[in-house]
Amino acid sequence: MSRDLAPTHAFFRDHTRLLALALPMILANITTPLLGLVDTAVLGHMALPAMLAGASVGALILTQIYWVCGFLRMSSTGLSAQAKGSDNAQYESAKVLWQTVAIALLLGAAIVALQAPILKVGLSLTNPNAEVATYLQQYFTTRVWGAPAAMLNLALVGWLVGQQKTRTVMTIQIIGNLLNALLDVIFVFYLGYSVAGVALASVIAEYTMAICSLLAALKIAGGVGINSAWFNRAAQKVLMKLNGDMLIRNLALQACLAFLTIQGARYGETSAAVNAILMQFFVLIALGLDGIAYGVEALVGEAQGAQDAQEIKRRTYQGLLWSSLFAVAYSLVFFAFGADIITLLTDHQVIKDSALPYLPLMVLLPLLGHWCFLYDGVFVGLTRASAMRNTMLFSAIVVFFPVWYLTQSNGNPSLWYALLAFLLARGISLGFSFSTLDKKGELGQLNG
Repeated sequence: MSRDLAPTHAFFRDHTRLLALALPMILANITTPLLGLVDTAVLGHMALPAMLAGASVGALILTQIYWVCGFLRMSSTGLSAQAKGSDNAQYESAKVLWQTVAIALLLGAAIVALQAPILKVGLSLTNPNAEVATYLQQYFTTRVWGAPAAMLNLALVGWLVGQQKTRTVMTIQIIGNLLNALLDVIFVFYLGYSVAGVALASVIAEYTMAICSLLAALKIAGGVGINSAWFNRAAQKVLMKLNGDMLIRNLALQACLAFLTIQGARYGETSAAVNAILMQFFVLIALGLDGIAYGVEALVGEAQGAQDAQEIKRRTYQGLLWSSLFAVAYSLVFFAFGADIITLLTDHQVIKDSALPYLPLMVLLPLLGHWCFLYDGVFVGLTRASAMRNTMLFSAIVVFFPVWYLTQSNGNPSLWYALLAFLLARGISLGFSFSTLDKKGELGQLNG
């Protein structure tokens, strides 16, 4: 009897490994929007609405920069996971750690050094009134000093995920977010630091998380001495190519999302509000699907480092199974409770009435979109950044903008037709690229 059950136990044990990596990242992801709610609540109780507006725009400027720099997290995860699967795991892992830390510190220092022109461009694009601009500057000029820590966090979170330490990442994220919320209250309500206090709380939390993440990384790779060859011209060339491709990929994605926001605003105030509500459905699916993708990144990367093509395929299809299950669950929830979710997000009847017709599209969103989340994770693990760049550019230029252009007579819904087509095109093109690598026998071959 026990022999008959052995394959079943092995199956569940194998899938449990993926879920054990994914679930902590899902929980870590959940804490970030909750922190945003605390920041908004604290700012919302200040004396002037301009304080909330100024801080929100200041945070948006930095958040957009940090989001574009997310290539650092992706490249760090893929390289770290491959190092873990290699024959000389500790040495290779230390090499990746210090290479990505160096890049993170350079990026962070550049953001601090360029804060004046960044702020000038941000003010020009947002065009706030004088009062809002004052509080925007107060927030930005304080928060920007956290940029080195923010970049370090991207690199170190990626590295730890690649080392399959997602529980550690979750713990550090929760500690940092709770500290941020606590300091928000202390600095604003007890010390009277106003908008700058909210920014300072974020800076302290960012440095705390960076220090904790670095200490966790040193426990794994601290026994290896730093080698100057890790930073020579050849190594820099490989890293610049990888990160450059991922940067272009992120910029193309951001262009599509920014266009949706800007064009939606052009359709009118109600359309802009509806799009803000509908984007929360996108955020909700990202919480779960990103978690699965993180797990796949680590496991596929480990298999890539071991040059095991069969294991890469097995982990990819295993991830597709769970990604599909999550997508179906999301669709069922949106079908059954979509109207309740909209009601929870807004009290304005006009916005609710305008958003309800989009619910069928929201039901389709996870079913059409989960493929690209999953395959993004696969290609991060493979560090095939050129394929991620090319498929993103194809999906943006050949699918997103043409679909919007051809359907724009429908008004605001055309933006969501374009987004759904864009997500599906990314999934299909990445899946085709993966199949091509498999047919050519290139899976498991280390690139760069």
